[in-house]
Amino acid sequence: MTTSTAENKIADDSVNASNLIVRVFANIISYCFHPIFIPLFVAYFLIYIHPYAFTGFSSSEKAQTILIVILNLILYPLLSVVLLKAVGFIDSLFLRTQKDRIIPYIASGIFFFWTYTVFKQQPAYPLLLTSYVLGIFFASSGALLANIYFKVSMHAIGMGGWLGFFLLLFQFNSMQMTWPLCLVLLITGIVCSSRLFLNAHNSKDIYMGILIGILTQFLSYYILY
Repeated sequence: MTTSTAENKIADDSVNASNLIVRVFANIISYCFHPIFIPLFVAYFLIYIHPYAFTGFSSSEKAQTILIVILNLILYPLLSVVLLKAVGFIDSLFLRTQKDRIIPYIASGIFFFWTYTVFKQQPAYPLLLTSYVLGIFFASSGALLANIYFKVSMHAIGMGGWLGFFLLLFQFNSMQMTWPLCLVLLITGIVCSSRLFLNAHNSKDIYMGILIGILTQFLSYYILY
């Protein structure tokens, strides 16, 4: 009996250690692929990896585009969340409740639409980037509406937008998109699984987030093209 108890304790410790490792990994994935960073990944791909999107742009012009994305699509939305927390409009920087997400969705949507306007009014920027940013604006609007009824996953929306955009490139673009699409599909699965493992969302939150992200990218593409 004593031996059996000791064996059970060892087994429980092993399971707890495994769960801790997976939880740490899931948190790292959640931070690395936070939806606020996804536009930077997409912009970097278009600017430095895609062979045609930014043809004719100098190194300084490419760097300036990256800076615009960082400021308008990452830094300003993050600062708005920090300020909202500082003045007490939200309870947590992590936006864990539907109530906390309302104003950040609106603020982020303003920055997203502003960035779309900047790119749209300067024809030198490729329409691919403009279309993606418009899709982000639509996604934030869709998330705001969905947030009325349930806590849709922002991670899933971000990954869905990334996946939807790459699906469009795969379907309509001359670049070989097989490996980038497969990579993003894999990352999407890992990120969404991480959110489920951390009990941050249920399956409905995840699936609806992916759907919103994909559909809004398709909508913006067909509007602009």
